[in-house]
Amino acid sequence: MSKKYSEERIKVPRFNEASGFYTTPKRSKIMSRIRGKNTKPELAFRKALYAQGYRYRVDYKKLIGRPDILLKKYKTAIFIDGEYWHGHKWQERKPKIRTNRDFWIAKIERNMQRDKEVNQGLSDLGYTVFRFWENEVKKELETCLGKVIAHLEQQVD
Repeated sequence: MSKKYSEERIKVPRFNEASGFYTTPKRSKIMSRIRGKNTKPELAFRKALYAQGYRYRVDYKKLIGRPDILLKKYKTAIFIDGEYWHGHKWQERKPKIRTNRDFWIAKIERNMQRDKEVNQGLSDLGYTVFRFWENEVKKELETCLGKVIAHLEQQVD
């Protein structure tokens, strides 16, 4: 992502003791439990996609943004984003952040900005990008799967 983008990149401040943040063993343990891949919604989506007869790559490292699910044959990338980390309903949630606001607001807004950059980068490479929220996949798996399968079936024609 060394390309120049139209938007100025958001700078995320680092945690440090001077700004009042101390790393505690309890906080460290909590943060270590947050999964970045193989989450339950991802596994459910992958299982459903496999059952439909589609084969895919998981966390494909050779492509910008490391898509959660990549269907190379169809040039389709699928991301299943966590609501907190990727800013779902961000304008509602932003004022509710009480602790370490400078860090968390910048962190989440940078994640949102990076998502846009990744979408654009993949589109430039000819990929179709699908982004689903974790809750959307949990509650409406068939709807999400239907959108992807409808696209894949169009690719075959």
